[in-house]
Amino acid sequence: MFAFIAANSPNDQLALDCATGNGQAAIELAEFFHKVIAIDASAAQIENASPGERVEYRVAAAEESSLPNESCDAITVAQALHWFDLDRFYLETRRVLRPGGILAVWTYKELRATPEIEAVVRHYHDEVVGPYWPAERKLVGHVYLELPFPFAEMECPEFEAQVRWSYEDLRGYLNTWSATQRYIAATARDPRELINRELAQAWGDGAEERVIAWPLTVRAGRA
Repeated sequence: MFAFIAANSPNDQLALDCATGNGQAAIELAEFFHKVIAIDASAAQIENASPGERVEYRVAAAEESSLPNESCDAITVAQALHWFDLDRFYLETRRVLRPGGILAVWTYKELRATPEIEAVVRHYHDEVVGPYWPAERKLVGHVYLELPFPFAEMECPEFEAQVRWSYEDLRGYLNTWSATQRYIAATARDPRELINRELAQAWGDGAEERVIAWPLTVRAGRA
């Protein structure tokens, strides 16, 4: 995916990663661009982001990057567009991108594993912690297709993220969900306990690791 973004950028000098979080996307971008500026509105996120060669972290909102006009070859947003003030962000995108520059945003669909694991995780997502998802999270469920995207949109290949995880890795992933944390804050209980037996059975005895994948929906276009 990052190679696709770079190949469709007018140059490889500078990329801007917005709402960078832990810097995961920024570090990948740096494999293809001479410099990546990674911004996040959260100072705590920037303070704890993973260091990367050619990556410069800054505290800034996506709507106010403070970068010079026409300075970026590419702007990326990984799983965060639904939190932005889109009108302001798109104005900022047009200001900061060089002629022919590309904006690429992506989100992921439900995880893919075995049908048994997928069913338990879907039940957890929809029923157990479903009422605790922020309203904006519904846009992720619709894979961003309902969001306005006022750019010359290009056709993107199919991509997916893939990992090899243990059972505890999967449980840890569920704990990172905002709905899980909101459930804990509201009830002082861990909602994962409600699916422990079903998830362990679905994982299967003796399975140390499994391949977990997330199909990505990528939207990319030129200003």
